[in-house]
Amino acid sequence: MDYRLAIDGAPETIPGGTAVLLLHPSTGETDRIDTDFLKTDTDSFLVISTRTTAREVMQKLDHYDVDETSAKILDTLSVDRGYSRRSAENIRYVSSPDDVDGILTVTDEFLADTEGKRRVSFDSITELAYYADDERAIDALDRLTRLLETSDAVGLFHVSTEVHDAETIDRFRDLCDGVLDLHEDGGLDVDF
Repeated sequence: MDYRLAIDGAPETIPGGTAVLLLHPSTGETDRIDTDFLKTDTDSFLVISTRTTAREVMQKLDHYDVDETSAKILDTLSVDRGYSRRSAENIRYVSSPDDVDGILTVTDEFLADTEGKRRVSFDSITELAYYADDERAIDALDRLTRLLETSDAVGLFHVSTEVHDAETIDRFRDLCDGVLDLHEDGGLDVDF
């Protein structure tokens, strides 16, 4: 199954199983790319957030006019930080941002319970590495890309270029099929 991409300079379509790495500066505006990825040619999508709460994810989707009825959100922050948790059918929680097994379980369940064109956005692998470490983040990305392949889904994985060394970024690159390299000025280099 092919998925359309609405990202300037990227291929018009990518096959199911494709993992896309979004490299960006810490202050880079990734929301536009993320929401364009989620709202194009999609039956359902999962947003895994190690950076913001479910409430903030919903606000972003609303602001960028993304169909929230297609959304599932995995909030990894609220339990760990003691925030109140919204009870909603489309929101799941894990105990902390470094709960890699919990994140993988929820992702696997999402892919098993949905049909059609499914997308996963992980914002962000860098934050996961901050709470866990680089090795666990690399392992998580590897396991997630394999889930995408077996489920014919596609994924977008956020990584900050200012946090990781070149070797770690290369390891993230090696696990993905395409790279979107967002620059401070908003320019985008695409490599598929």
